[in-house]
Amino acid sequence: MSVVDSVLARVPQRYRQLAIRHRELLKFGIVGGITFLIDTGIFYALKLTVLSPKPVTSKVIAVLVATMVSYWLNREWSFRTRGGRQRHSEATLYFAISAVGVGLYSAPLWVSRYLLHLQTPYTSRFVEEIADFTAAQIVGLLLGMAFRWWAFRKWVFPTDQAEQAPDRDREPVS
Repeated sequence: MSVVDSVLARVPQRYRQLAIRHRELLKFGIVGGITFLIDTGIFYALKLTVLSPKPVTSKVIAVLVATMVSYWLNREWSFRTRGGRQRHSEATLYFAISAVGVGLYSAPLWVSRYLLHLQTPYTSRFVEEIADFTAAQIVGLLLGMAFRWWAFRKWVFPTDQAEQAPDRDREPVS
C-alpha cells in the first residue's frame, strides 16, 4: 500500500472523494507548504542578518530559492500526469510565470514598506515585523499562489486534448 493510499484510508469517505477529485490542488498546496517554510526561513535569515536594510531583496532571494524547489516538486509530483512539453520549454515557461509570481509575492511588502512607511523610524520594530510578515508571507503568498496555480495549469502543465473532453471514456468518432 502506498503512502497516499494509507493516508486516504484514514480520511472519512465523504472527504475522500473530494480529496481524490482535487488531488492536484492538494499536492500543489503541500508543495506550497514546503516551499513556504523554505521561503520564510531564507527570508528571515537574510532579513535579520546580512540583508537587514534590504527586506525586499531578502524576499526576492527567498522566493527564487523556493521557486527552484517548487519547480522540481511540482513537475515530479503535483503535475506529473500533465505536460508533454520538452523539459527546457516547460522550465522556461515555469520560471517566466514564476518571475511574475516573484513580483506578486514582493509587491505587498514593497507597498507596506515604501508607500505605507510601516518601518522604523516611522513605526515600532514590532509593528514593522508584523507588517512585513503580513505583507510578505500572507498577502504576497496568496496573490502569487493563486496566480501560479492558474498559470501553471493553463500554460506549463496543460492537460492533453483527450483529457479535456467531457466524455473521455468514449472512443473518438472517425
